[in-house]
Amino acid sequence: QVQLVESGGGLVQPGGSLRLSCAASGSGGSISDMGWYRRAPGKQRELVATITRGGRTNYADSVKGRFTISRDNAKNTVYLQMNSLKPEDTAVYYCMCNYDGFMTSWGQGTQVTVSS
Repeated sequence: QVQLVESGGGLVQPGGSLRLSCAASGSGGSISDMGWYRRAPGKQRELVATITRGGRTNYADSVKGRFTISRDNAKNTVYLQMNSLKPEDTAVYYCMCNYDGFMTSWGQGTQVTVSS
């Protein structure tokens, strides 16, 4: 089983930046895709960005050009660099990964609040 631990959330002013990190650990096998989702108050969870083991990325239209996902396979860690943050980016951000072909693990979530 793979466990995910996120860090890096917090309060930031509009236009500011934050970097989220998510480290995977445990006895799970090969990790393939990793990514970030978010859930804003009163809304359903939505995809933010994903990245394959080979580095191919996919972004939600709402974050393209502002957010960058990256990963370090040696450390089993995925990152989300968030720039030009907007109040509508306020949400709980969840890290996820797929492993052993068909298993999925989720982190506990980290709060990101964009407010002046």
